[in-house]
Amino acid sequence: PLALGLYTVNAVYGDTITMPCRLEVPDGLMFGKWKYEMPNGSPVFIAFRSSTKKNVQYDDVPDYKDRLSLSENYTLSIKNARISDEKRFVCMLVTEDDVSEEPTIVKVFKQPSQPEILHQADFLETEKLQMLGECVARDSYPEGNVTWYKNGRVLQPVEDVVVINLQKIVDKSTGLFTMTSSLQYMPTKEDANAKFSCIVTYYGPSGQKTIQSEPVVFDVHYPTEKVTIQVLSQSSTVKEGDNITLKCSGNGNPPPQEFLFYIPGEAEGIRSSDTYVMADVRRNATGEYKCSLTDKSMMDSTTITVHYLDLQLTPSGEVTKQIGEALPVSCTISSSRNATVFWIKDNTRMQTSPSFSSLQYQDAGNYICETTLQEVEGLKKRKTLKLIVEGKPQIKMTKKTNTNKMSKTIVCHVEGFPKPAVQWTVTGSGSIINKAKETKYVNGKFSSKIVIAPEENVTLTCIAENQLERTVTSLNVSAISIPEYDEPEDRNDDNSEKVNDQAKLIVGIVVGLLLAALVAVTLFSHYRTASKHVDKDLGNIEENKKLEENNHKSET
Repeated sequence: PLALGLYTVNAVYGDTITMPCRLEVPDGLMFGKWKYEMPNGSPVFIAFRSSTKKNVQYDDVPDYKDRLSLSENYTLSIKNARISDEKRFVCMLVTEDDVSEEPTIVKVFKQPSQPEILHQADFLETEKLQMLGECVARDSYPEGNVTWYKNGRVLQPVEDVVVINLQKIVDKSTGLFTMTSSLQYMPTKEDANAKFSCIVTYYGPSGQKTIQSEPVVFDVHYPTEKVTIQVLSQSSTVKEGDNITLKCSGNGNPPPQEFLFYIPGEAEGIRSSDTYVMADVRRNATGEYKCSLTDKSMMDSTTITVHYLDLQLTPSGEVTKQIGEALPVSCTISSSRNATVFWIKDNTRMQTSPSFSSLQYQDAGNYICETTLQEVEGLKKRKTLKLIVEGKPQIKMTKKTNTNKMSKTIVCHVEGFPKPAVQWTVTGSGSIINKAKETKYVNGKFSSKIVIAPEENVTLTCIAENQLERTVTSLNVSAISIPEYDEPEDRNDDNSEKVNDQAKLIVGIVVGLLLAALVAVTLFSHYRTASKHVDKDLGNIEENKKLEENNHKSET
């Protein structure tokens, strides 16, 4: 490289400066020398080398003591380059007839340290010009320049908004520069989270270069422009018994710490932090809630609805009624919204609401009226009715001859609640029959059954007794050897099958046809044998009369 037409060597501060002698070595060379020129032009010799004796001598120059080295080709090296080495050096080759000289210019460069933003402001306030900080880059040569950036864009000076001052100080002992650039800045609200940095531009051996500082973010303070009130809740709705937490916030920085809360029914605002808690709210807490700054300059409002649900069941609790009585039941709902109502009886959901015009035993049970507000989580009410239907014992007795013709089954059909206790007795002996079998007690009904094989006519008595009454019913039963009309068992209870009317009709028709056929056959038979059996028929009549007399005596 050339400087003003002269050969120039660029060196890095602290490195070794190497300057070749750019002269051709002439014939008859005696020696070579290096010198540098003072600012006033006077020379200072620093190194000598003889071409014949091959020895090197260095002049006593304090700045270059122990730093010089002169090679055989007269190249001069200077260790540990300094800023003061920026001089004009001259190589001299001497013969007996001539002296040749060739100058070299030395330029020294020093990269500055990475710039730092020092004396940073604790925070910035909008609408106020204040010192943001100082960008400092040290030990540069030659001096560099400092540029400020915000979010990667250059900050240009603007009067009373962006004010930049650059100072350059040189260290006299080293000749190195320190650049300090201060930035005064008036921020806006949009400068929150903005990144400020500075870049130092300097020159090195290969040209212009830059070094950037670490970015810095400042806390920007600005006043509140809007107030917002919120209802903090785990659910989107509020119901009676909940806690309500109101939160008031301002969009300033730093945010305001105190507010005034306005509660329905309160004439004055309540001074509080940014939250206000109301515990176990009732339905009268429904209304408009407001909050404002303590100076009442800004305000926001919200409406809160406290949902409620009331249920009234009439009657409720344990209720005892007599069979056949009427019982009106009502379940009344009062709520903040339309509620869903349903009934449950003995853990089974009912299709309709219960209504009792004439109570039956099957109506007894545990009834629950339950209601919910589907839009309000957790709002549910229920009340219970335990219905007890009481009745005095009612008895109906039936008998039938078993298919084997060897025994008869006597059934005592009992209704009543509480469940009656059943006893059997035989007229004459009065003894209790303990071999009776009972069916399951369902809806106030059950049956007690015994099987007997009487050798003579007897009377059986069924006794049913509960806390309300004692009921007694008797039934005459003929001896097993004597045919009699059998009464069918009562099957009009929950333990028996319901008789189908169509089946009854079909059976009646079939029985009628069979009886008609039987009568026709009988008449025809009697007609053919009448004359042969007159005497025998008379005998049978006498025998029947005797049997009737015996039966009458036995019944007596």
